[in-house]
Amino acid sequence: MFRTKRSGLVRRLWRSRAPVEGDGEADRGTHGSSGGCCMGKAAKVAKSNDAGSEAELKALTHSVLKKIKEKQLEVLLQAVESKGGARSPCLLLPSKVDAKVGQQSYSLPMLLYKVFRWPDLRHSSELKRLSCCESYGKINPDLVCCNPHHMSRLCELESPPPPYSRYPMDYLKPPDSPDSGPSSSDTGGTTYSAPVGLSDSLALQESGEPAHWCVVAYWEEKTRVGRLYSVQEPSLDIFYDLPQGNGFCLGQLCSDNKSQLVQMVRAKIGYGIQLTRETDGVWVYNRSCYPIFIKSATLDNPDSRTLLVHKVFPGFSIKAFDYDKACSLQRPNDHEFTQQPRTGFTVQISFVKGWGQCYTRQFISSCPCWLEVIFNTR
Repeated sequence: MFRTKRSGLVRRLWRSRAPVEGDGEADRGTHGSSGGCCMGKAAKVAKSNDAGSEAELKALTHSVLKKIKEKQLEVLLQAVESKGGARSPCLLLPSKVDAKVGQQSYSLPMLLYKVFRWPDLRHSSELKRLSCCESYGKINPDLVCCNPHHMSRLCELESPPPPYSRYPMDYLKPPDSPDSGPSSSDTGGTTYSAPVGLSDSLALQESGEPAHWCVVAYWEEKTRVGRLYSVQEPSLDIFYDLPQGNGFCLGQLCSDNKSQLVQMVRAKIGYGIQLTRETDGVWVYNRSCYPIFIKSATLDNPDSRTLLVHKVFPGFSIKAFDYDKACSLQRPNDHEFTQQPRTGFTVQISFVKGWGQCYTRQFISSCPCWLEVIFNTR
């Protein structure tokens, strides 16, 4: 019975492996498929021939999995079958065990990451461990977490990045009041005049709310839905539908928008994103099945006069905001920076649909579903 259960777990895991590019499944936008790196970098990497044949990979994977304890196999299966939606514990395994596929040798963690998330993965330098993982921040431990959904793929920006968009702030201002935004009495705080979407942040600070490092606003086209979500914890999940997890659930907000496009994009938000404050800045991890699009001043070339929009594929992470860089990037002649309040900077994130010069939508306010993340730098 023991051997039968173990063999069954191994077979289920193999059936749940990540699809390889070109097999008809890899481009469906599923979790873990990487159709390309964030600025097209990985898309330029041809399908590797040194990964060995399917039969060789299957034999090696089965051999490795059969050496793992049954309870650990159950943990791995939970993570893989839920596509990271279920909160699975760490899978601690020896980090120095090597496996050879074809002419290429991989560590045990790398093999599992390749099989269950990124078949085109070549080196550990392409990865970033999520902060929820026990192995986060540890250097060369004897046991390392091999849970594929405790990892993300690093989004590397090309230099210089392509000019997806210039992001003028003026479009967010009401036409009848060019110098002020709507009042924010719905937060219970004082009404302020500020750029749209920022006044509630000021009100939260004045109304005695606990210290927050950012607040998040959810928008559907030009209409904000719900109140600002104040973030005190280091990490926040923002999602529409998540089997397990706490955070900002967009599906619970009341929206009157009947647009078919908005409803379609809502349904695609799924597991959404994870927003994490770390020592080197604020990271965004795309947990959804579809790309997200991010605009942040600290993602730009310091010499650029424009703010660009960057595409982040499923399973990838990007450092969306850098506090130190934000302070040094303030340019007195740049209209976008002079519009930023002293309380912080903002990052815009659109689900599924991009905006800018390469898209039909020129402004983020034309995107069906998007977020405004307002950082508190006090």
